[in-house]
Amino acid sequence: MIAVVGVGAIGAVTAAALELAGHDLVLCARRERRLTVRLDDGSRHRLRSPWVTDPDQVGPVDLVVLAVKAHQTGAAVPWLRRLRSERTPVLVLQNGVEHAERLAGAVPAECVVPGIVWCTAEEIAGEVLVRPGEQAIEVPAGDALGGVCDGSFLRIRPVEDFTTAAWRKLVFNAVVAVEALTGRRAEVFHEPEVRSLARDLAVECVEVATAAGARLPAGFADHVVEVLLSLPPENGTSILYDRCAGRELEWDARNGVISRVGAAHGIPTPISDVLVPLLAAAR
Repeated sequence: MIAVVGVGAIGAVTAAALELAGHDLVLCARRERRLTVRLDDGSRHRLRSPWVTDPDQVGPVDLVVLAVKAHQTGAAVPWLRRLRSERTPVLVLQNGVEHAERLAGAVPAECVVPGIVWCTAEEIAGEVLVRPGEQAIEVPAGDALGGVCDGSFLRIRPVEDFTTAAWRKLVFNAVVAVEALTGRRAEVFHEPEVRSLARDLAVECVEVATAAGARLPAGFADHVVEVLLSLPPENGTSILYDRCAGRELEWDARNGVISRVGAAHGIPTPISDVLVPLLAAAR
């Protein structure tokens, strides 16, 4: 039995993949909803697993998938305490590079499996739309979860250098915060001034990532901008969707960490130091 805690866009996509892979699930959230996942090939999968809205109604499972936003982790702790036995692994599908630190005191570090999600999904009127592109979750090599989604559209991809993989994703996440601040989707990066800002921010993030032990290739900042320019103009990011919906933003795990880690290594982060308070104040 697998429990998915937090059934937003990414939680729903992961739950759909696990159902298609043949697993028994329980969906844990504050409220029950009727959700359908529409894949990029046009097919639809309606979630069929039972919903539970009270942690007291569940017991230990074989695997917990934590798919709440990073800043919602504290509210998920009662679920984790009920769903875990002593050695139950927790696959953490959250942005950032501080997965184990965020769960300290609730889940032993050796039971935390950090996951890097490469999938763009947006919930629109009860349907989770999966945008065209890669649909994969990167996990540290040797975690034994590699085959959990076999038979579905979602790949679990073990990586040897997880530090580099996590920072690679974080650089993208930090840069696309520009979408949340402008209220615009990927088309905003075609503005020359925004494109220049995005590159400078990517350079800043790469410097911090390198100091933290990541081994990003030369020219990675330019690669980030090239990828953003290649995206369909209607593509967005979860922090933009949250801003448009008036929800609290996941700014600290995506951008605040750049300033924090930069300061710890003595690296100036002037762009992040401006963006972070703006993101924190955004409503």
